[in-house]
Amino acid sequence: MALAPLLSHLRFTRLLFFSPKAPFKTLPISAFSTITKNQTPPYRRKTFSHLFQECSNRRAADTGKQAHASMIVSGFEPTIFVTNCLIQMYIKCSSLDYALKVFDKTPERDPVSWNAMVFGYAGCGNMEVAQSMFDSMPEKDVVSWNSLISGYVQNGNHPMSIDVFLKLTGAGIESDRRTFSLIFKACSALENYEVGIQVHGLAVAKGFDHDVVSGSAIVDMYAKCRKLGESLQFFSEMPERNCVSWSAVIAGCVQNEELVGGLELFKEMQQEGVGVSQSTYASVLRSCAGLSAVRLGAQLHAHAIKGGFRSDIIVGTATLDMYAKCDCLLEARKIFNSLPAHNLQSYNAMIIGYARRYRGLDAFQVFRLLMKSGFGFDDISLSGAFSACAMMKGYLAGIQVHGLAIKSIFWTDVCVANAILDMYGKCGALMEAHFLFDAMEIRDAVSWNAIIAAYGQNGYEEATLSLFVWMLRWGMEPDDFTYGSVLKACAGRHALNCGMEVHNRVIKSGMGFDLFVGSAIVDMYCKCAKLEEAEKLHDRMEEQQSLVSWNAMMSGFSSDEKSEEAQKFFSRMLEMGVKPDSFTYATVLDTCANLATVGLGKQIHAQIIKHELQSDVFISSTLVDMYSKCGNMQDSRLMFDKSPKRDFVTWNALICGYAQHGLGEEALSVFDEMQVEGVKPNHATFVSVLRACAHMGLVEKGLHYFYSMSSDFGLDPQLEHFSCIVDILGRSGQVSHALRFIHEMPFPADDVLWRTLLSVCKMHGAVEVAEEAANSLLRLDPHDSSAYILLSNIYADAGMWDQVSKMRRLMRCSGMKKEPGCSWIEVKSDLHMFLVGDKAHPRHKQIYENLDLLLAEMKWAGYVPNTDSVLMDGDTESEQVEDLISCA
Repeated sequence: MALAPLLSHLRFTRLLFFSPKAPFKTLPISAFSTITKNQTPPYRRKTFSHLFQECSNRRAADTGKQAHASMIVSGFEPTIFVTNCLIQMYIKCSSLDYALKVFDKTPERDPVSWNAMVFGYAGCGNMEVAQSMFDSMPEKDVVSWNSLISGYVQNGNHPMSIDVFLKLTGAGIESDRRTFSLIFKACSALENYEVGIQVHGLAVAKGFDHDVVSGSAIVDMYAKCRKLGESLQFFSEMPERNCVSWSAVIAGCVQNEELVGGLELFKEMQQEGVGVSQSTYASVLRSCAGLSAVRLGAQLHAHAIKGGFRSDIIVGTATLDMYAKCDCLLEARKIFNSLPAHNLQSYNAMIIGYARRYRGLDAFQVFRLLMKSGFGFDDISLSGAFSACAMMKGYLAGIQVHGLAIKSIFWTDVCVANAILDMYGKCGALMEAHFLFDAMEIRDAVSWNAIIAAYGQNGYEEATLSLFVWMLRWGMEPDDFTYGSVLKACAGRHALNCGMEVHNRVIKSGMGFDLFVGSAIVDMYCKCAKLEEAEKLHDRMEEQQSLVSWNAMMSGFSSDEKSEEAQKFFSRMLEMGVKPDSFTYATVLDTCANLATVGLGKQIHAQIIKHELQSDVFISSTLVDMYSKCGNMQDSRLMFDKSPKRDFVTWNALICGYAQHGLGEEALSVFDEMQVEGVKPNHATFVSVLRACAHMGLVEKGLHYFYSMSSDFGLDPQLEHFSCIVDILGRSGQVSHALRFIHEMPFPADDVLWRTLLSVCKMHGAVEVAEEAANSLLRLDPHDSSAYILLSNIYADAGMWDQVSKMRRLMRCSGMKKEPGCSWIEVKSDLHMFLVGDKAHPRHKQIYENLDLLLAEMKWAGYVPNTDSVLMDGDTESEQVEDLISCA
């Protein structure tokens, strides 16, 4: 049974080419009932040529074979016309082998026979055989040449099509309008203006420039060659214009970024009553996408539906792409789901649309649907998929897509390779990224930017700068993105000299006032504590000042403990009409926390609510921190409870607030809630927890939390945590244990840790331990006045006045002075700052008069100043001491 189909095929082939002749040439149509679905009357008869043409039009290969077999069985000897109809039928039905057999068995062949075979082989991409057929032709006409030229154009070999055209001209064959339209198409694809204008001259000489087909091709050619002005001029002079001409000129405007011009031409086209094609809709919808004109795009969408293009896949794809690029992803997805059929472009539009809006998971899910659809993928699909993996930090998914890319022809595409580089960089897989970069045969500026950014994003600033040097040595010219990454690396390393060198190169490149680069330079100077230079550059940018630049300046002042300057910059920014973002508000709230200006903080909070930014996790965390540092733990807790999203920073802010205000139980309770919620604590969390234990005197619990850092949470304790344990042990009176704990540390103690031990020694009068702590502190910083002050106060508490005098002499000989205390108060939005004995305030006389009244009332109430710990010179009178205390 398995041989039956094969035997049937062999019998058919034999009938096809070896049957006897018969005297008749027509048959009743009823003999071929499969040709049409409806019954045909038996008296109606059709010739074989009609049957072959009908099968050709309907691509009915099986029916055509039946008709061919019947013709052979009947013995009819076909004319050359009938044979040509049969050849063309097989070609259109994609049965080129049968067409070749008919062609080979044909005793007489005319140019139509040869042209059909050339056209057939060119159509299936076999240009070698098509060229061979063409060369074997005994007689060639313009159709023969057009078939060959068309084949090269269709297969993307445009230079060869122009070469064939030149041979046609040299052979003395008269070109027709199809010849010119094909050559103009080749020039368009090559963007070869020089050849295009010469061909235009030939068309004018032969009178084809007034032909609507050739004219439309000329319009398209000039537009594709970036000569839009010439395209528009020729279009305006055309004596006859059809929908193809209009579509070409509108598409030309869009391709040359004249989006508004394309829409105006579409309006003019409508006024002239020209019908709209699918390509025209695609062009104008692309204009709306580029202009983000979603309302106009929606009107065009309705216009297309009214024009009967609701189910058209090309118009549908252009429409969903327009909605996606206008950030209307819900509408785009509705259209995608409603399309009766999809193509690769519709999938790509959804993938890229989701990726542009940072919806990586949705983009990757559409890519998976594409893989199941059978349409395959292209470089755009892969780039979108890699972008989705980068957003999700989906390393495993990225590896799988990378495997697909390797198996495809797009592996060598530089755009795809750059997308893979970016994905690995954002997933932290630097080894894979560098291996891929080294293996790339072609690297462009984007490739260098991707590998530089990969190292910069993962904190490898030194490697980032090294790669930048290598990029320059390879002769690649940096762009704004390159400078942004490199300046960020300089800022991260506080590498001022390197940053200044990069700044110098930026100025030489002419990008000094570029919005993005200028903001990055301002940020670099701010991070390197060069605020004057940063401010000068910021002011020089004038109208080019970006929000990033303003934020960098405010952040720089805040980091340099110049919160008042940061708030002044914020006021200037509002006066300039610059709209703040989440980072701006967070920075200003941080300055309010530093200055304890809760009034301004509440005003900023009101602005945040007005602009509906309170749901931002960064903002909510900063509000919790601001209220706690201003001493308002009730509002801090309220902000915490109202936060829709809480990350570890939000939890840390509340725990830290409770710990700083001595509310240890509340701090530990919030820490327990944090663990129940499944939020993983970090190093900062444990600093606050240990401080809470210190305030409550919970030695055992503090040690438990300390050792659980590494055992339960995989966090290695840092110097801050060791300092907290020293504080816990010292407060409980275990000063010697605290000293032993310091000696057993895996790394040397810093000045903060020794100063902590020295402070707890004062609480318990541990003179010997204090001396060791002070000596260790002075070895780290011989000019640290706090060590002398603390140790002298410990000596004073112990009644060791000789040692107190010795400390005083040492400080005097070293030229050291105790840093004066500072306090401030906000009155009617004005900040007033005071130092010890300060008389710089314009109303200092009134202030001191009121201070004297307060001191008198305190003494009357029984207050007696304690002067035991005051460092005195030999000639210091007791009244002077009392005055000093009153001013302190």
